[in-house]
Amino acid sequence: MTRRFTYLNLLEALALTAQRFNIRLPEVILKPLRSLLTGLVKDKTIDQSIKDWSTPLIAGREVMSDQFVSAAKVPIGIENGTLPMAINLPEVEGSVKRTMSSAESKDGLRCLLVTSALDVGGLDEVVAFLARRLPRYNIYTAVLHASAEGSVDGFPTGRLGQLLLEQGIETVELAAVAGERWLKTWRPDVISAHGAPPWVLDAATRLSIPYLETLHGMHSHFDTDWTAEAERGRRLAGIVTVSDLNRRQYLNGNPTFPKERIVTIPNAVDDERRILGDRNRTRKRLGIENEYLFVSLARHCLQKNTYGLVAGFEAVAAQHPEAHLLIAGHPSDEIYFAQVLRLRESLACRDRIHLRDHVSNPAELLAAADGFVLDSFFEGWSLASMEALYAGVPVVLSEVGGALEQVGEDKKRGYVIPNPLGNPLQVNWQTMRKARFTCQANQEALVAAMSSLITDRTMWIDKRQWLISESATRFHPDVCLRSHARVLMAAVCGNPLHQYEDVLL
Repeated sequence: MTRRFTYLNLLEALALTAQRFNIRLPEVILKPLRSLLTGLVKDKTIDQSIKDWSTPLIAGREVMSDQFVSAAKVPIGIENGTLPMAINLPEVEGSVKRTMSSAESKDGLRCLLVTSALDVGGLDEVVAFLARRLPRYNIYTAVLHASAEGSVDGFPTGRLGQLLLEQGIETVELAAVAGERWLKTWRPDVISAHGAPPWVLDAATRLSIPYLETLHGMHSHFDTDWTAEAERGRRLAGIVTVSDLNRRQYLNGNPTFPKERIVTIPNAVDDERRILGDRNRTRKRLGIENEYLFVSLARHCLQKNTYGLVAGFEAVAAQHPEAHLLIAGHPSDEIYFAQVLRLRESLACRDRIHLRDHVSNPAELLAAADGFVLDSFFEGWSLASMEALYAGVPVVLSEVGGALEQVGEDKKRGYVIPNPLGNPLQVNWQTMRKARFTCQANQEALVAAMSSLITDRTMWIDKRQWLISESATRFHPDVCLRSHARVLMAAVCGNPLHQYEDVLL
């Protein structure tokens, strides 16, 4: 047993070291080796590093009896019992043909939101937000989680899918054959797609249902055959991008796509589900006193560049002994997470780097933060950074989709630093793999920006209420919802989309 354990440990160390130095093996060897390595590190790394939220960040600190709970429930419902007035859309020309099922008699447009994920991610949150809030704008919604296998009984298995169902929103999880059959029965006026698999567009084309695609980032197009994409694009009623950078990236790859059919609609904070937390109480719960706490809400994966952030924090920690880094997110790539763990354990500041799992109520965690940092290779429009600003926390963001729109260039809300690759237009899976474990192009800027937030800590604390108020206006949900409602109606009527988008204040 001991000999076998030693052999497996050695194999694990060799495989992780080979990956660390980007030694590429033939695919016939790489695939089974990766599968074996995933099994070796999965339980081990999670057990060793993802601590329970009931434990303090700093060893020896007492935690209050009402311990921090990652699945904290947020009140559901309408504040003060009032609803905003339904949006008036007289400027959209054309008529909408009603094709309602016999079981429904609701007025308004029927919109089916389709996604390939409905659990805890940022894209998932946007879908749930639109499903809950568009009905107030006279748009009746349902959600189809188009998963590879579907669920046994069609009921959603993801956390957000189950929550939507509990809230009375028709939500199903189906694969291709059952999904198209259900689509024919529900028969929407328009489909709003968010990372949906190809069969959904095929079904919508056969059923003559306008298909509006929302790009939450360019990762699905990193390896795209743009000639084939140009052909596919002719079947789309339009495209919504969540940031101007994403719009430019798409048009750079598919310049023939009509510019009047692609619009940018930034995401919004769901103000009814993101209640500001109590700073003092939450810091006591986490065992934080006068330390400076950086929070990063990010899955442990290549996209979020957790490894690069931890590597950069080493220099920040050396300059500022009061600095701590808390990364909260699910280890969605176990092998990558194992690399992050190995790096952390090799650093002198390892006790100040805290790795925790996903938190369902980020507003409570952000209340405890002094600064927020996200060093991603790519984003569409980060909900995490937007919610940090909404909580009054200054941010450090790499140059990704939505970063400049959220933060600006005047340093009033924090800092936008260069992309880890230097140029965000060069980001793809190959370039990210080459740079993932190296000293990245933006490391010096990352260290300088994080250090600046620490140095100016008092100033940012004084600005906290201003940042909360200003962000609540800039990221107000009505801006996002109004634009989605207008664009969905325009897609149904065959009108140009670009004249109906709003601009972030």
